[in-house]
Amino acid sequence: MKRHHSLASWQEQRSQLNSHSLGFVPTMGALHKGHESLIERSVAENDVTVLSIYVNPTQFNNPRDLETYPKRIEADLERAMGLGVDHVLLPDYAMMYPDGFRYQVMESEFSKQLCGAHREGHFTGVLTVVMKLLNLVQPHRAYFGEKDYQQYCLIRDMAAAFFMDVDIVACPIVREADGLAMSSRNLNLDAPARQIATRLNQLMREIADDETLVRALAGAGFLVDYVTSLDGRRYVAASLEVSDKSVRLIDNMPILSDGETVCNKQEVK
Repeated sequence: MKRHHSLASWQEQRSQLNSHSLGFVPTMGALHKGHESLIERSVAENDVTVLSIYVNPTQFNNPRDLETYPKRIEADLERAMGLGVDHVLLPDYAMMYPDGFRYQVMESEFSKQLCGAHREGHFTGVLTVVMKLLNLVQPHRAYFGEKDYQQYCLIRDMAAAFFMDVDIVACPIVREADGLAMSSRNLNLDAPARQIATRLNQLMREIADDETLVRALAGAGFLVDYVTSLDGRRYVAASLEVSDKSVRLIDNMPILSDGETVCNKQEVK
């Protein structure tokens, strides 16, 4: 596995890979089994798999959230090597934003809803850094988890809108045994908060009405950003207070025509 700390190093390597199919998994590190599932799929479907690890500051509307985002680079690199990753990009801010973030990619509709309504500028940062990474890696396929389904949709549609020659692949949510969607931010939960966190998905599956779910989550100890059913999918974002920080959790699931969630029908494990 080769590590690339400079764009020149990667670009020289990329020029030698034109006869290979490339899969790409962009991450912010603190890898977990959800990331593993993306990497494993890329390894299975491509000749070469590229992983990026970069905590992107432009997508954090809350400086405290950026400061407390978990970082464990050596463990991530060891895990990536064990999974068969061929190349890891390890850029810094100066490399990713030589323009100082003068040039930005914005979306004017869906990015203003759900997480976008509560995190000003978040998706502009996401779309900008993902476009930069896709342009650098030039993959045939790029893999994104469905846990952040809004993000997946925006990236998929951005690639189509700008005629980018890449297949944006959605991969299913990977959950803990108790149903909590795996997330790097789960590392910031202490034991009491972790017990409460499991109620997020449980209540999503048990309660069909969005307003009732908001009340139930608040009663369980969550600070609820939103519960919204939109285009056949239910989206939830809520936070838990842990010591001096707030840990934000998101989840989503498809909704059947009768209003039940797919999970209630046991059609998705």
